Amino acid sequence: MVREAITELLVDLPAASNTTDLLLRTHDADPGRALYAQRSGGQWRDVSAAEFLQQVTGVARGLMALGVRPGDAVAVMSKTRYEWTLADVAIWFAGAVTVPVYETSSAHQVAWILEDARPAVVFVEDGGKAGIVRDAAARSGRTDTTTVVYLTGGPSGAPAAGATTLPALVEGGAQVTGTALEAARSSRGLADPASIVYTSGTTGRPKGCVITHGNFALFAVNTLEFLPEFLKQENARTLMFLPLAHVLARAVQVVCFTGGIKLAHSGSAAQLLEDLTTFRPTFLLAVPRIFEKIHASAGQRAADAGKGRLFGAAERTAVAWSRAVDARGRGGRGPSPVLRASHALFDRLVYPRLRGVFGGEVTYTVSGASPLSEHLTHFFRGAGILVQEGYGLTESTAPCTVNTVPLTRVGSVGIPMPGMSVRLDEDGEVQVKGSAIFAGYHRNPEATAAAFTGDGYFRTGDLGSLDEDGFLTITGRKKDLLVTAGGKNVAPGPLEEKLRENPLVGQAVVVGEGRPFIAALISLDREALEPWAAAHGKPGLTSEDAARDPEVLAELQTAVDAANATVSQAEQIRRFTVLDVEFTVESGHLTPTLKLKRAAVVADHGDALAELYGAARR
Repeated sequence: MVREAITELLVDLPAASNTTDLLLRTHDADPGRALYAQRSGGQWRDVSAAEFLQQVTGVARGLMALGVRPGDAVAVMSKTRYEWTLADVAIWFAGAVTVPVYETSSAHQVAWILEDARPAVVFVEDGGKAGIVRDAAARSGRTDTTTVVYLTGGPSGAPAAGATTLPALVEGGAQVTGTALEAARSSRGLADPASIVYTSGTTGRPKGCVITHGNFALFAVNTLEFLPEFLKQENARTLMFLPLAHVLARAVQVVCFTGGIKLAHSGSAAQLLEDLTTFRPTFLLAVPRIFEKIHASAGQRAADAGKGRLFGAAERTAVAWSRAVDARGRGGRGPSPVLRASHALFDRLVYPRLRGVFGGEVTYTVSGASPLSEHLTHFFRGAGILVQEGYGLTESTAPCTVNTVPLTRVGSVGIPMPGMSVRLDEDGEVQVKGSAIFAGYHRNPEATAAAFTGDGYFRTGDLGSLDEDGFLTITGRKKDLLVTAGGKNVAPGPLEEKLRENPLVGQAVVVGEGRPFIAALISLDREALEPWAAAHGKPGLTSEDAARDPEVLAELQTAVDAANATVSQAEQIRRFTVLDVEFTVESGHLTPTLKLKRAAVVADHGDALAELYGAARR
């Protein structure tokens, strides 16, 4: 078995450079190039490189006038929007360090970030976020040292003490000279911190990952060369709707302004479909839950229109076609003439509507944050949307492995990115090293030392395998592995992915640690429940009643059976229970990137577990 895979760095950068040099390079090559698009009056308005640079330097001067100096921390708490990016890049121009804060964070969580990162300034989206920051500042004892800047609008009437607005910030920096700004901007090199990104905290207190300018900049210039098929295509553009507090979203933004790729922002779930339709991106960054929801809703719409059988046939054909293409890449025969004809038929009748959900021009997507099922990867590729699944962590800045357009193996997370080395230890743990790996945990040398091996590899905590061509497959997480009372090791992730393919399943948590068998806690997708109930003669069926409805339970049993078919008998789900709850970010059961907080679900639903296993003994 291959134990290590390496991809050499394709592009290097001077040690004295930083991320802002990449923006300046793009600007100098074509000041009029549209780098961003802002929504204005229902229309998209282009923002040129020259206009963006002017706005960035204005905000950077304002920060300097407030007393921000190179190396200082500046926080941003807002949903995804253009002003978030503006603040982020301006912070770098001032030589400072960006500290992203998820917009869904509580005052308790923000207080810890204020205490640990000690930002001198906090950008907030609105008054609600300002209130959370003020509460957090009081908890952390930093009420006199933190200035709040409103990204949009501002406080009603005159700004409160310690608060200002973005226009006022820019106005206040007018006297800062260009010489002083350039000195601050150029004071940072590749080894200097660009951001402190706090882990989403699936367990324990979040740790601040120090991401350097080199992590961002080297990822950007190398990714452009590694994935040219969609990053270097003419008129390339993307819509960012993932939280910018997540490091991957910001790394992709650096790729975009480095490559002159137009980027727009969508911070509202209700607005997303319209934004996709009107902006018409050519590629997208997404998480598995987005693909799962689009697949489920497309199937439900087809069923509602009496075309469920047609959609089912189209889905089977898309999967079969993609599997055949995958086989051809491994030396097989590829799609048969009959399959090619069937695929061509559905490419006229069905697949264009699916592509239309993404805006009609998306041909490539990148999926990360958590695993996407092989079935859905094949389905979307067969429908004309290539899903490039990758793998990374906050500590690796962005993907450390990815499937490329010419080198794709569905089910794997690809080969190492340029400048990255991936290996497996004796237990199968994935360990990574290279240009994208963070500098360490902020003010936490003990955690940093524990996270790295003696020869500098980061211990990911994930389990995986490497094939003979260097493709990595993630098989589970060390801490998530369940060991049943019979001593069987079970990875819950693949079972949960398969369960979520059923439209009625919102989330699924596979359990069984120390238990006699494997079981599952399932929450219903309430958006999918209403049309399903109507189609089955049960209009108005509530989620509470659905949790006990025989037909709903029978439908969920088919999902369990499908999942069980993928594993050995000892790993199969013997029982399940339906919870009348939604696992959400707000409930504390999902991270902001929609990853499951397994420990939180198990802790909050102990009674359901007791009943589940108790019922088995009766």
